[in-house]
Amino acid sequence: MNHPRTTAPRTVRQSSKLRNVLYEIRGPVAARAAAMERAGTEVLKLNIGNPQPFGFAAPPQITARMSQALPDSHGYSDSHGIPAALDAVIARYGAVSGFPELRRQDVYLGNGVSELITMTCQALVDNHDEVLVPAPDYPLWTAMVTLAGGTAVHYACDEDDDWNPDLADMESRITDRTTAIVVINPNNPTGAVYPPHILRGIADIARRHSLTLLVDEIYDTITYDGAVHTHLAAVAPDVLTLSYSGLSKSSRLAGYRAGWMVVTGPKEHATDFLHGLDLMASTRLCPNVPGQHAVVAALGGEGCAADDTITGLTGPAGRLARQRDTVSSALNGMDGVSCVTPRGALYAFPRLDPAVHPVHDDEQLVMDLLEQEHILLVHGTGFNWPAPDHLRIVLLPPEQVLATAMERLGNFLAGYRQDGPPKLRR
Repeated sequence: MNHPRTTAPRTVRQSSKLRNVLYEIRGPVAARAAAMERAGTEVLKLNIGNPQPFGFAAPPQITARMSQALPDSHGYSDSHGIPAALDAVIARYGAVSGFPELRRQDVYLGNGVSELITMTCQALVDNHDEVLVPAPDYPLWTAMVTLAGGTAVHYACDEDDDWNPDLADMESRITDRTTAIVVINPNNPTGAVYPPHILRGIADIARRHSLTLLVDEIYDTITYDGAVHTHLAAVAPDVLTLSYSGLSKSSRLAGYRAGWMVVTGPKEHATDFLHGLDLMASTRLCPNVPGQHAVVAALGGEGCAADDTITGLTGPAGRLARQRDTVSSALNGMDGVSCVTPRGALYAFPRLDPAVHPVHDDEQLVMDLLEQEHILLVHGTGFNWPAPDHLRIVLLPPEQVLATAMERLGNFLAGYRQDGPPKLRR
């Protein structure tokens, strides 16, 4: 039966909580790339760290374990996760020198680290609270702090010091509203791997100001040139620390959404927050159960052989190391372009010298690159870097594909001009 409408429908708007929430990795430029693909244009996607499209196969022992477990994976699990996966995570960190001892209740399995970041911010951040986040950052951190009602205050990472955090700048930004410090190590987007003295400095700042540490270590097994990743929780056993990691990159299982978070340090003063974390874990009922079986298999639980295949990719002759070298060498050979060679993760974050490349709108630059060269990158301000003088490039395609893409990028930049004053963002 048709009911005549007497008034125009009321406009349905997005929640005001989404104001200033951005995720430019899949923003307007990526949307334009998707439209081009639908129209039949082939686009080289160097915007997102998704290993599978570039020929990185999931380890077969993990997919086999998942397949075998599927008949028993259709029910809810405990909100923290299945015991075998929790124990596998505990064993993983138990092998790390100095890492604080874990119990099952200290471990949270999640549908990727992204979900766990969201849960943490919703449980921890109150309206007008401040959280220190690196600049540049992985933008989900800034987005989720903002969505929770807080303010992301960006501390500087120093490009001239191998992209290490500027500890003096970090401490200068602390106020009576500051609740936590986010650390991304190895870093996305810069590829920095922080040395122990920097981590000790961060721990000391958190200790003196009674701040919680939120440590994104999703790339902790992806390092190059002998770089050694140090877990911040091992450096700061007396500071409340949440450490995040998962299988999306190390085991090339991005689509399985298999991540975890562990809580270490003193907890007596944080029982209310931890109850909030448990509440957030309960409201989503549980992590996906097949992905939890992948955690068991990847980390060597229940007699499985732990997945160590990433070391063959990141070693001196490994595919990822060679692709990193291809991109870094090409970028540093371009006029007016420089790049600190990444020592970890899957990205390069080159700088465009404003004297040579006077860019005032880096989002427009990557849009123009997409339209002209059919290469999709992410602009540096999309990572909350304050000036429009950086780009992020994914290192996953084969060497020859990357070499050709860098040649096309260099030719594009050589002839690219923008007029107008720089557009600064913070």
